[in-house]
Amino acid sequence: MMKDIRLGNIMIDCDDEEKLCSFYEALLGWKRSVLFSRPALTSESGLVFLFIQEEDYVPPVWPEMPGQQQKQMHFDFQVPDVALAVERAEMLGAHRANVQFGGDTECFVTMIDPAGHPFCLCASSNQG
Repeated sequence: MMKDIRLGNIMIDCDDEEKLCSFYEALLGWKRSVLFSRPALTSESGLVFLFIQEEDYVPPVWPEMPGQQQKQMHFDFQVPDVALAVERAEMLGAHRANVQFGGDTECFVTMIDPAGHPFCLCASSNQG
């Protein structure tokens, strides 16, 4: 096992890199910059989202459906108030996914970002 491997940047494919970077900048409050000639966001802990505009980008469908573009990963963001975070995300251009699995207690809400990527807003108390 190689212990010196660490996560570098998380590349997020999309159809409009400036628009999606602006969405996550407003949602997360991370520092905006340009890396490798692309818009990027950096968290206080050093995690970097790098936004890559692809001409042939096809947004994923969620939940998955046979024969459709599948999601390949999604983000879980821990928030102190799920309802408030959902309201803010919707105000910024995201929308609730049509199908939810958060249960009656609303432990988490699945959202869809402006490029079609699913992400979850999760109650902070559910952190492992």
